[in-house]
Amino acid sequence: MKVRKIVTIVEEIHAEGGRRVDPPARVAIVAAVIANPWIGLGFVEDLGPGIDSTASDLGALLAPRVLDALDATAEAYGKAAIVGLDGEIEHGSGLIHTLKFGDHFRRAAQATTLLPAVEKRGPAGVLFDIPLKHITDATIRSHHQTVEVRIADAPHADEIVVALAAAAQGRPQQRLAPLSSEQ
Repeated sequence: MKVRKIVTIVEEIHAEGGRRVDPPARVAIVAAVIANPWIGLGFVEDLGPGIDSTASDLGALLAPRVLDALDATAEAYGKAAIVGLDGEIEHGSGLIHTLKFGDHFRRAAQATTLLPAVEKRGPAGVLFDIPLKHITDATIRSHHQTVEVRIADAPHADEIVVALAAAAQGRPQQRLAPLSSEQ
């Protein structure tokens, strides 16, 4: 795995809807900008070897960093893979949609649900949203949220941005009724 850079973003929301948020709502994102392991190989039928050589190391790199940046217990989480223009969306999907990657975050966050994800292809500076859901119950509406991310110089055409996001709470000022109230 060739890492060009790691970007860490921490967002604190102090007010929402004209009301104070106390304590501030925290969301952390850690993204690794890596060389796409399949670039230059033409169409690769079996992505397995590239996944095996990259996904677990990538999960082990990002999971502790995002939780350290959050500096709180994670209640919601998500992931992203943004592939540069010379790659395939399947390249990003291959890296993040495997237990070799995701289990690092699940174990570190003591989570049991699947990580919600976004994957897309785009140029350097492409804007993307990472969806977040509750770490143990994806039906908890208060924790359905997104965080917007942009890395000005990534991904290059031959790179992939792989990111993890964690939130210490649900949406600030959330007040929707539980899903069970509609069943």
